[in-house]
Amino acid sequence: MSAKKSTKVLIDGKVYTLSGYEEEDYLQKIATYLNGKIEDFSQMEGYKNLSVDMKQVLININVADDYFKAKDLVEKLEGDMENKDKEIYDLKHDLISEQVKITGYEEQIEALEKEKKELLTIKSRLESTLEEALLGSD
Repeated sequence: MSAKKSTKVLIDGKVYTLSGYEEEDYLQKIATYLNGKIEDFSQMEGYKNLSVDMKQVLININVADDYFKAKDLVEKLEGDMENKDKEIYDLKHDLISEQVKITGYEEQIEALEKEKKELLTIKSRLESTLEEALLGSD
C-alpha cells in the first residue's frame, strides 16, 4: 500500500488540506472540478442570495447527478463491451466451424483428385487395350 499523502488545495477561495493515498495531481483535479461547479452556480441568478447550506446542497446534488450519470454510462459501456465480447466469441466460434468445414473440403478434394488420377490411369489403360484390340483385329 502506498503512503498516505496530504495536499493543500484551494476550493471556493479557501485552503483545505486533503489527505489520501492518491497523487497530488488527482487531489488538485478534484478541487478544480469542485471550483468549476461552484463557478457554474455562482453565475446563476439568485444563487448568491441562497443560504450557505442551500448552496452546498445544490452543489452536492449536482455532483451526485454527475456521479450517477457517469456510473450509468460506465454500466452501459460495460454492457456494450460484454455484448461485443459475446459477438467476438460467436464470430470466433463461426470461424473455427468454417475452418473445420474447409479442412473437410480440402480432404474431399484430395480424395477426389486421387480418384481422378486413378480413373485417368484406368482410362489410359483401357484406351491402350482398346487401341491394341483394334489394331490387332486388322
